[in-house]
Amino acid sequence: MDLLLIRHGLPVRQESRNGIADPRLAPEGEEQARRLAAYLAAEQLGAVYSSPLRRAVETARPLAERLRLEVRIVDEVAEFDRDASEYVPVEELKAADDPRWHALVGNGPAAGPAATDADLEAFRARVVGAVEGLVAAHPGERIAVACHAGVINVYLAHVLGLPAGRWVCHPGYTAIHRIAASRQGHRNVVTMNETAHLRGSGLTISPGWAG
Repeated sequence: MDLLLIRHGLPVRQESRNGIADPRLAPEGEEQARRLAAYLAAEQLGAVYSSPLRRAVETARPLAERLRLEVRIVDEVAEFDRDASEYVPVEELKAADDPRWHALVGNGPAAGPAATDADLEAFRARVVGAVEGLVAAHPGERIAVACHAGVINVYLAHVLGLPAGRWVCHPGYTAIHRIAASRQGHRNVVTMNETAHLRGSGLTISPGWAG
């Protein structure tokens, strides 16, 4: 079967004093999601799944609507910082030369979840268990899962045999990561950061870079 792990579109900045930040997509993120849907419309997807976080659901919805499918929520593919009280797009962190930017992109294997207080092994077990469950539920099919950079990286690290905290790539907004999964348990990374749907659009492609 073919598994498509898709990072959400660009969200708005959200900071909450009394609760969890769960930002919606920015207008640019909504356009990224529409272009993603048009790009994948010709592919025979058997199901569209999403993290419960708003930015992921709003990314999955245009694709599901185009294919006349429902968005199925999978709680276990929420991001490692799902309970954080703030969400600041990395473009803003980079522009401000914020220390959090350097923690995310400048520390190699220590980037992403490893640069936080996240329980990496628990996070990896949660994500891998959930994704493998989806693979098992769709033999011979192609499915899409709208999720997050940390989720994508821990699953790619699992497939590639790398440590849980290894940041394999910096997923672009609505970037597609394809994994071929066989019934015999073989997993192969086919593409990473597939963003053909954003080329020439002027929309942000990768965090911190525009194109």
